[in-house]
Amino acid sequence: PETPSPRVLGVLGGIASGKSRVARRLAGQEGWVIDADRLAREALREIPPALLERIGAGLSQLPDPALRAALARRVFEDPQARALLEDWIHPRVRERILAVLAEAEQQGVPRVVLDIPLLLENEAQHGLVARCHHLVFVDAPRVERERRAIEHRGWEPGEVERREATQLPLEEKRARADFVVDNSGSLEELDAAVDRVLTQVGL
Repeated sequence: PETPSPRVLGVLGGIASGKSRVARRLAGQEGWVIDADRLAREALREIPPALLERIGAGLSQLPDPALRAALARRVFEDPQARALLEDWIHPRVRERILAVLAEAEQQGVPRVVLDIPLLLENEAQHGLVARCHHLVFVDAPRVERERRAIEHRGWEPGEVERREATQLPLEEKRARADFVVDNSGSLEELDAAVDRVLTQVGL
């Protein structure tokens, strides 16, 4: 008999809303999470030094994670630098995502969760939204997300808002979702909310 295809769930939400925790919970022990940020970090290690220098002078001399921080600052300040980086990195990340999906199918993985920050924004390039059976939006208050980004990521105040200004509005992401998970309470409440979604979709 044919191996059933995995159920694919896409996770949406603002920066520092708790998407990664929700993705892991949705996947459970048998499922896989495809983490685009991790794939991008891996791809970044292979970026040619000459391209790094075109994006910003001196970048090729920096060790990771100082390089990631400097690159993030550079590309959010300069649209041309951002375009150079994205033109190089996005195709490679897409290729890896599709390879993992194909492998999940081969291995009969029951469900795959896409933790991809620009899932909706880059739909025209990757076509992954069409492969999702359900989209889950993680809702968390802006003030709380800002606090987490400053505390856990070392970001400057206002950085969350600055970065989100380059993405689709959160209201639009929320409207596109099949389910909304509230992450304004405790982690236990969040886990319980995710479990309710799994029950509703029959997983």
